[in-house]
Amino acid sequence: MAARGVVGIFFLSAVPLVCLELRRGIPDIGIKDFLLLCGRIFLLLALLTLIISVTTSWLNSFKSSQVYLKEEEEKNKKRQKLVRKKQQEAQGEKASRYIENVLKPHQEMKLRKLEERFYQMTGEAWKLSSGHKLGGDEGTSQTSFETSNREAAKSQNLPKPVTEFPSPAEQPTCKEIPDLPEEPSQTAEVVTVALRCPSGNVLRRRFLKSCSSQVLLDWMMRIGYHTSLYSLSTSFPRRPLAVEGGQSLEDIGITADTVLILEEKEQTN
Repeated sequence: MAARGVVGIFFLSAVPLVCLELRRGIPDIGIKDFLLLCGRIFLLLALLTLIISVTTSWLNSFKSSQVYLKEEEEKNKKRQKLVRKKQQEAQGEKASRYIENVLKPHQEMKLRKLEERFYQMTGEAWKLSSGHKLGGDEGTSQTSFETSNREAAKSQNLPKPVTEFPSPAEQPTCKEIPDLPEEPSQTAEVVTVALRCPSGNVLRRRFLKSCSSQVLLDWMMRIGYHTSLYSLSTSFPRRPLAVEGGQSLEDIGITADTVLILEEKEQTN
């Protein structure tokens, strides 16, 4: 509408000026020529009006298309945000369900196994039982306690617990352990034996080469390692040491200072 008004004003202001110029330049113009000139002017103005209107409508449509595109982009952004938020919520729910149903029970089971293994290694397997009420069946409690200790000993490859104690005549006493010979001074006929214990301590003692090899077993008994549970072996090469009462230290290969290893025997079920 504004473009049409501008064209009309231009037309109304241009017509008198054109007429004046024509009158000045061509004084003998006729009515027919004047009408023909006015028609050409009207045709030119109509063409200009058409061009202006088309251009204006195209510009308006272009602006409206840009506004529409901007609105569509904003809508798409909002839609994407909503979709992303829903996906994040769904992933969070899946993660929480996975933690509750899979990860947490797995961790609890792993901790329970570590706790059972720790109590079995420390010999406190009774802590794994559910316990009994005070004043309950003592026989059942004692049976479950013995079963737990037996399972702990089996997992550690330890000897079975003794339920029946031997008679006093069968129990080893200090009187049954023979005395060790006096430790000789350092000479050519004397060897130094280093005994590496399972605790990591290393004990040393001198013996005569002619001493019976039984003295090594007596030494083990003297320091608290029973021969039924522990054995002797050489350090290098690593092999069991055959100790017999009828052989001397020199006969079993101990002719120089030697390091012996005290090992726990493998218990058979």
